[in-house]
Amino acid sequence: MTRFVRDNGLSLGFGLMFLCTLIGQSIAGLADFNDRVRSAGGAPVGYLGYLTSSDFAVDVAENWQSEYLQFFLYILLTIWLIQLGSPESKHPREIGTGSDRQQLLGRHTRRDSPAWARAGGWRTAMFSWSLGLTMAGLFLLSWLAQSIAGHSAYNAEQIGNLQDPVSWTGYVSSADFWNRTLQNWQSEFLAIGSMAVFSVYFRQRGSPESKPVGAPHATTDQSG
Repeated sequence: MTRFVRDNGLSLGFGLMFLCTLIGQSIAGLADFNDRVRSAGGAPVGYLGYLTSSDFAVDVAENWQSEYLQFFLYILLTIWLIQLGSPESKHPREIGTGSDRQQLLGRHTRRDSPAWARAGGWRTAMFSWSLGLTMAGLFLLSWLAQSIAGHSAYNAEQIGNLQDPVSWTGYVSSADFWNRTLQNWQSEFLAIGSMAVFSVYFRQRGSPESKPVGAPHATTDQSG
């Protein structure tokens, strides 16, 4: 068990932080939701009722979709775009998808290479893009969940204000939906762009996201 925790500490650590913050969000969100309900003259809801509400679902989903979009674009764009001097970037001579030799494909596979890397054909092609496709799929699913939950929450507010509900297509083309969406996207793009630039000039000893402390600023694609 000790070895398992050590070998999977990063995923376990972030998984625990995810659960703690999700629970914290649900508690704070319930309090905020009930404050708004009381101010409008309505009856507050219980914890389980809030967890199954569209208000909680849309708040969670809109953050998830922006995170998965960030990673999908980062994985895809770093194939061709570089940031000279950043350990988050490839070296200029490595721009592109790489040769079979670099990617350990075809006759360059090893005995311990994944089975689909050795299989050839569509399976190797699919496996070659599996990380980006997975992130894209998770983004689309969470975006769809956000749009459905947001549509329900928006119409509940419309009805509460004695206004006509809108269709799903009407909601996803509305200012409310894109305000929620774009405020998350811009923050994610700013954060990941800042990381790429700051890592050129600043260091974090012992982190694989940083160059060695003594590495020159111009050194690219070298972790410490």
